[in-house]
Amino acid sequence: MYKRFILSFLSGFLLIGCSNTKTNQPTTENIQKLPMLGELRSRTLFENPYANIPAQCYIETSYGTQNACLFCHSNAAARQQLGNTLPQAGASAIVGNLQLEYAFGPANEFTKSPNINPWENTIFPEKLDLALAESQIDPSSWDMQSYIKQDNWKAAYAKKRGLKTVSNSHIKDDEFRLFPALNPEALPADSDGFVRIDNITEALFEDDKGFNSGWRSINFMPYGIFTPHTGSVSGVYIRMAPKFMKDERGEYNLTIYKTNLALLERAIQDRLESGDDFYVGAAKSEDTDKGLFPLGTEFAHPLHYVDMDADGRDVSKNSYPGTRANRVKEIRYMYKYKMYYPGEVVAKEENAPLYYNKHESWIDNGAGWYLSGFIEDKQGELRGQSPEELLQCVGCHSSTYGFEPEQFSSGTGNTIDTVWSFSRKFAGDLGWKEMDYLGYERNITSSAQMTSGRAHRGDPINRDTKMGEFRYFLNHVVGASLYGDMPNSMEGYLKDVIQRERGYSDDFPALEFDSVTQVRTIQTLRLKLIREFTAKKEYLDAQGYIQAPLLYPTLNESLVGATGYRKVVATQRYTKGKDYFGQIPFTFRYFRDEENGFTHIDDMTPYTFGEIITDRPYDHSESITKGVGDTLTLIDENGDNYDAEYLPIFAYPQAFETK
Repeated sequence: MYKRFILSFLSGFLLIGCSNTKTNQPTTENIQKLPMLGELRSRTLFENPYANIPAQCYIETSYGTQNACLFCHSNAAARQQLGNTLPQAGASAIVGNLQLEYAFGPANEFTKSPNINPWENTIFPEKLDLALAESQIDPSSWDMQSYIKQDNWKAAYAKKRGLKTVSNSHIKDDEFRLFPALNPEALPADSDGFVRIDNITEALFEDDKGFNSGWRSINFMPYGIFTPHTGSVSGVYIRMAPKFMKDERGEYNLTIYKTNLALLERAIQDRLESGDDFYVGAAKSEDTDKGLFPLGTEFAHPLHYVDMDADGRDVSKNSYPGTRANRVKEIRYMYKYKMYYPGEVVAKEENAPLYYNKHESWIDNGAGWYLSGFIEDKQGELRGQSPEELLQCVGCHSSTYGFEPEQFSSGTGNTIDTVWSFSRKFAGDLGWKEMDYLGYERNITSSAQMTSGRAHRGDPINRDTKMGEFRYFLNHVVGASLYGDMPNSMEGYLKDVIQRERGYSDDFPALEFDSVTQVRTIQTLRLKLIREFTAKKEYLDAQGYIQAPLLYPTLNESLVGATGYRKVVATQRYTKGKDYFGQIPFTFRYFRDEENGFTHIDDMTPYTFGEIITDRPYDHSESITKGVGDTLTLIDENGDNYDAEYLPIFAYPQAFETK
């Protein structure tokens, strides 16, 4: 089954100057406007047909003391009609409550159940090591400090064919067709966030500062999935369609474009004011739809390795700030081609077929966006991702269920129009900068065992919780990421600070695993003490900035993490998971008592204490929920670690936690 779309912006991206600027204007007569043509295919073709369910969803919650679930699965965005998402914390009878149950959907009759954890690299790291050994690859020979400083984005950008001013090569079956038209030679962005380039043929217009590509960088509050402690850090860039850059005479105008970007920010962050009904200039007939990006919006998302030298102060050595290495793990791209409005969402379907083009490396996320991705090959150069690899992206960047082929849904309840970053953008000019991970600055005198630098920004207050966003995260996850893990440097820091002699109710205990009672008692105490720690504001330094060990790894930790990920690169085992810990996080092990326990998926074989959780049982009845996972997370719906209404939007005007 096929469908055809012509990207609306293909005929609009001309090189046109402002009214006071003379530029060359190339003809578009010879541009071939090829449609986006894909296939609707069953996911049974994939080794992992449920790659949309990330590994983080399979962790245990330590008897409900670690609720990472709330940061993806809530009702707030849907209740407030922001975007087109489904409520996922009990407000929908169809979806259920994904904070309270491991409610993975029923399997297709030809596939294994999604109640089986497929992320082998994460839960069985020794299998990845064995694959390396069988390929005669020796990671000890790798110089990771040199590797992460090598640029692999520029070579990939050079492969892009066709007109450079659009993010579509017009070449059929070209894996770089949707490689974003963001030239890394032009980065970092200027101080106002706009990406200006030297090559006039790649510019959209000329402003007072130079040739403007239309891209603008976004500086936002990092999320618990891509942070320096996780080994992956993001840059994010946005570009609106050309008419949002033009005045009513059809001429490019930077002031108009800035105004429309500001209106978009207010629309996504639910801050529209009286008189904000429409965009301005040539886009004056376009509604400012609350929680929705307009057609033609593009996002470019380079995902970098972590380089503790990279703080933006010496771009001759490190091109980016915020620990963002020159080398990227992936280049991701989103293009908005269709509008979905609140109320069009009716279901959440894990078995729906997928619409994609495997030759052009894109997939339809079912919510009005094309997603494309480019990832390292064995040699570290970027290649187009396979449909199964792209399905991992759709898991976090989808939200709706429509008519085929836009019928795929998985996703989360907390994205706004399936996008994470823009709702978490810092207000005003601070948010129009290169992503710098809270103003990271390297400490030149630090050793490999010390946290390598410090933050220069505080904790933005969440609009609804009235609490710092990072504080809220620590108070519910008790860890550095959505895995509930805690690096040694962070653990050591908390142990040094949280002590009875410093006014705490107890010393911060190390994790021990001798019995179920012990695990539960220790985790309950760690949660209590973390909340004492953040309430005392000791997670902030004297300037009110977030303490470095809570955000940034040591040099050694960063290199160990980079080495682990390169093992996945060297074996190309992305479909078995991109997160390799070397030693499996305790949150994947079975520490339950008989009263709260569960068996393997066969409903018969018991788990033993400390066993790796590979699967969970599901509903075997003949009811409507047959095949759906029914194991409880043990998060208490009436407890203070549960939040059905979390929304990642900050107070405005911008406010930060103070000491």
